Amino acid sequence: MLDAPVVNLFSHNKPGDTPWRLDGLRSFFAYRDLGVAAATGGRVIAHMVRANEAPEKGTGWHTHQADFHIVLMTKGWAKFMYEDKITLVEAGDCVHQRPGIVHYLYDYSPDMEYLEVVGPANFGTQDAEGPCAVPDPVPWPADAKPG
Repeated sequence: MLDAPVVNLFSHNKPGDTPWRLDGLRSFFAYRDLGVAAATGGRVIAHMVRANEAPEKGTGWHTHQADFHIVLMTKGWAKFMYEDKITLVEAGDCVHQRPGIVHYLYDYSPDMEYLEVVGPANFGTQDAEGPCAVPDPVPWPADAKPG
């Protein structure tokens, strides 16, 4: 029996091609699909993620069931706990999250925006026990506007 052929389509996505949506993994973020999941037959997803609301509790401790996962911060900053280490990720930084690493995004700037690339596209997310306490987020200024 032969395996199904691998789908690899050309994809070019401009900022106005796909809308920002609020029905992604986290309600306090907005997501914009970049068309990569469709172009790769679900092997990889690429989407933009941006702040939609001020941080209150953050993501909680969790892991992702993924073979590959990077975050490239394009605007602003975010503070993560990766295991027991605070990690400030600023515009221009790239983070490779090894498979199964326990982490927690707990604070971010109003202008935070990042590119997330994950394989497979239908990766899972599972709550996890955290190894340590997580700092509180810094409240946004009253006039801060997300995105």
